[in-house]
Amino acid sequence: METVTTANTGGKIWGGGDNQPMGSSYGKLMMWFFIVSDALTFSGFLAAYGFSRFKFIETWPLADEVFTHVPFMHGNPQPMLYVAFMTFILIFSSVTMVLAVDAGHQLKKDKVAIYLFLTIIGGLIFVGSQAWEWKNFIKGEYGAVETKGGSLLQFVDKEGHRVALESFAATLPEEREQLTKNKGRWFMEEAAIPEYSVAEVQAGFKAHPDLLIRTETINAQKQKTILSRNESELRLKDATLVVEGANLTRNEYGSKLFADFFFFITGFHGFHVFSGVVINCIIFFNVILGTYDKRKSYEMVEKVGLYWHFVDLVWVFVFTVFYLV
Repeated sequence: METVTTANTGGKIWGGGDNQPMGSSYGKLMMWFFIVSDALTFSGFLAAYGFSRFKFIETWPLADEVFTHVPFMHGNPQPMLYVAFMTFILIFSSVTMVLAVDAGHQLKKDKVAIYLFLTIIGGLIFVGSQAWEWKNFIKGEYGAVETKGGSLLQFVDKEGHRVALESFAATLPEEREQLTKNKGRWFMEEAAIPEYSVAEVQAGFKAHPDLLIRTETINAQKQKTILSRNESELRLKDATLVVEGANLTRNEYGSKLFADFFFFITGFHGFHVFSGVVINCIIFFNVILGTYDKRKSYEMVEKVGLYWHFVDLVWVFVFTVFYLV
């Protein structure tokens, strides 16, 4: 029987050392495998978002009306301005990471530390900004009501500008009790009680004849449909629930699926950025301690740089899909 033997070089090609398949070290290859698999995961999420959006395109929220907040500028809506700032910060952090990798190739410890520190600061600003954006999205700004059929009704003035519930809702002598597990049926419970009841919104709307109702349906002019006063009063009679802000169950801005995808996809990406910041911090302290100087190699900085660039690239797609398209 013929015996097949493995050549010495062939048997050690994956054994490390000088044998580097495709000209890359084992660590860099594994990072590329992770990036490719993670890219497929994000692609699946964004594809699902795209299908859902075009299926419910008539009730999908308009990004220009949702993301209007800027710190220290409350009451002065600036559509997409702060999101653009967040994007700039993240892209700029990619530039500082490139400079850190380049300094590592030149074995310049101090420059690597400086550029890594700037990258960490950029990542922290982005994560903090995303948390602040989540807070505003969850809290809401104007409020709306939901009808028996699940339709969302928003309130506007005669010029079509949104009007907050607090500016017209009446105050009625009624007691409202939050549904908790020990008081509900089949151990049901509800989220925090809205600030206003349906009756208070209806009474306030009746007392302000200059108000109109805007539905969540987008018309041919790519704007939300505004009803006449008579139609508004009829639709408001079907109101069953006051909606304030957004969560995984309801959404004052439009389709409930929008909030579900927003929390999941931006949260998943935010977790990646936070993880990158933690890893960058570890690498930064190793640089300060001279770990890579002793090795005569800053390849670890290059590997974490690949991950950071991937996170930045993914945000470009998330930003485009959620905020621009």
